[in-house]
This record gives sequence, C-alpha cells and structure tokens, in this order.
Amino acid sequence: MDRSMIKRWIPFAALLLPLQALAQSGACPELPPASGLAWEVSEGGDFLYCRAVHQADGAQAFSVMLREESPMRERMSLREERGAIDGHEIRWYRGDVATTNAIVRETAIELDDDLVAHIVLRAVSEEQLAESRRLAEGLRFADTRLGSH
Repeated sequence: MDRSMIKRWIPFAALLLPLQALAQSGACPELPPASGLAWEVSEGGDFLYCRAVHQADGAQAFSVMLREESPMRERMSLREERGAIDGHEIRWYRGDVATTNAIVRETAIELDDDLVAHIVLRAVSEEQLAESRRLAEGLRFADTRLGSH
C-alpha cells in the first residue's frame, strides 16, 4: 500500500472507532456511560486539561484540570453543595464568575497518583448546573497519570 492510499484510509479508520474511545486513550477520567459527552483535550508540560462537551451541539458540560497542585483555594464562605465523585466525598464551591450571567461551581479531588483533579462547572441556569453536576459526579478516575498516553 503506498503513502497516498494510507493517508486516504486513516481518516476513514478513525471514523470506525467510537469518538469516546479516541478521547479515552489519553489520561482524562472516564465519562459516564451514555452521557453523550466527549473529551476535548489540551496538554502542557505539567497539566492535562480535559473539556467535556456535548456531542450533539459542542456545548461544554464541565472541565477537569489534572496537575500536581490545584489552583483552587477552598474558602468556607464559598461552600455550596456536597457530593461524591468516584468514591471521593467532595464539596462544591462557588467559583469566580467571568461573566455576570454564569453560575460557577468548582471542586478538587486528590487522586492516588499524586495528582489533583480540579473540576469546574459553568452554567447559565440552575437546571443546567444540576445536569452538569450530575454528569461530573459520574466521572471515574482509572488512569490519570500525566503523559500516560
């Protein structure tokens, strides 16, 4: 098979793999089954940024930043709901709002492999916030080592 033939088959072969399987090959956490979400991934030298987007419209549901230290500072005055993600009890905190119409929640989870997962939800309504929170609380952290892909 010559190079031009291979170049034509690579995009077709990628279509045969489920979109979620392609994203899961990185170190992002496992998305909830049948969530309709896919990862958009950016990687730096000391972090991995995973953006969960709805496959139907590309809207962001939440994001996860994996790094050795979290930029989030827990302040009692910003405490909101309690929850659990992959067996970790968490507390959601109000986050900084870049726009006046956004509702922001964030949390951080210390993972077993010396990484912290900083999870941020941004929503325009309480209903959207509840749905994003439900989806984020369905995450599973199996293999989150940086550079493991």
